[in-house]
Order: sequence, then C-alpha cells, then structure tokens
Amino acid sequence: MTVLHLADEGEAADLAAFLSRLLHYDRSAAVRLQAAGTALAVFGRPPSFEVLAVRTVRLAKPYEHGLDATLDVTVSAGELLESVDERSATARVPGAVTGPPWAGVLPPRGGWRAEPGLPAPDALRALVAAAVAEFRARTEELAAEDRTRAALDGIGREIWSRTVGDTGLPVRAVHAAQSLGFLRPRGASGPEAGIATGSGSGSGSGEDAPRLFSSGAWLRLRTPFGSVALRRAGTGALGISVR
Repeated sequence: MTVLHLADEGEAADLAAFLSRLLHYDRSAAVRLQAAGTALAVFGRPPSFEVLAVRTVRLAKPYEHGLDATLDVTVSAGELLESVDERSATARVPGAVTGPPWAGVLPPRGGWRAEPGLPAPDALRALVAAAVAEFRARTEELAAEDRTRAALDGIGREIWSRTVGDTGLPVRAVHAAQSLGFLRPRGASGPEAGIATGSGSGSGSGEDAPRLFSSGAWLRLRTPFGSVALRRAGTGALGISVR
C-alpha cells in the first residue's frame, strides 16, 4: 500500500482537519489526490457550496519507496482520514474509487492572473457573517407553513449567489473558504503551494491575505491555508482542464 510521508505532525493534523470538514458536509465524500515531488494537492467538493476545495500538503517524501513517482487517484475521504497518523506524520493511500463527475474536471494548472477588488480578510469574514444573519432572519420571518425546503433554498440561492463587489466571485465561495478553515485571521500561517492550481500566480509571496485569480472560465480564491475554485457562470466549457 502506498504510504505518504507528510512534512510534520502539523501537516498531518491540517490534512485530517480538512478531510473532517469535507465529511461534515458529505459522509460519502471522495477526494482526488495529485502528488508530485514533495507537494500533495487534495481536491474535494462540499456539495453545500458548489465549489472545488483544494488543500495543499507538504510532504517529506511522496512515497515509501522513493521520490521519483507521481500520484493521481480518487479515493474515499473517510478512508483516507482513518489512515492519517499524526504522530508519525504519515497517511496510507486507500484503494481507488469511481470518482464523481467533478473529479474529472479540475482547474487549469497555469495561466492564472491576479484579479483586483477583493476586500480585506476582516471585511470578507464580516460579509459572510452578515449573509448568515440575513438568511436566518429571513427564514425566521416565514410562517411555519411557508418554511418549505424550496423556500429556504430560494432564499439561500438569492443570498449566496451575490457577488463580492465587482469581482464576480459569489459570496458562497467566501463562505466555503471560511467553513473549510481557509479564511483564518491575519497573522496565522500555513502552506498553500501551487500544484495543479497555478504556482506561477504569486504563491509563495509570504503574505497571509486572500487573493483572487482567474484563468479562462475559472475563478480561484487563494489563501495561505487552501483555495476554493469555481467556474464563472455563462462561460460554457472554456477553460476546462480534464485530466
């Protein structure tokens, strides 16, 4: 069985936390793993947010028997979580599963360019808090007989599909980043390398503020702790990378 050697206990703990958050939203969640060199990218899709979440994990060495192999496989998030050993900073790669449709369509590797207009981290967190409060207030105003799933979903779609200023980034993407532990307070630290998400777009700058990038049909909100990516509405199939 393939064994991944993570850089340290902290990397193992962060990977476990990310997988736990994905499983909170989908108990049968799958993740796609891509590893090359000493970086592992873990892709997941929490259904509540309709975004791809990407957590990059630093590796001490990729595999038990060498450094020159690459890895690209879709596995059960639950089985991967069970295999994470924080004390030894290792994780066993479970057997491959039939991947969900999203696992075959990932953001492009390159071509990312910075997009202006993203508010400061505190403002982003305040935006999410205000949206959550509005959703609760509006749903509580509904009469009991009107509080149907369709009504709640309609309110949610209206609120979470709003964009952040003129960026085109929907508020649900920021909510996803916060819920997955990516939008942490300024001053915290964490790795966010660029495997399969465009390392040439400014990662490694050392700054901890979130940044917004675009590549073709895709938008990506990147923080030091992970990224969320999504295709912009109305762009058709442009910019899709299937691999």
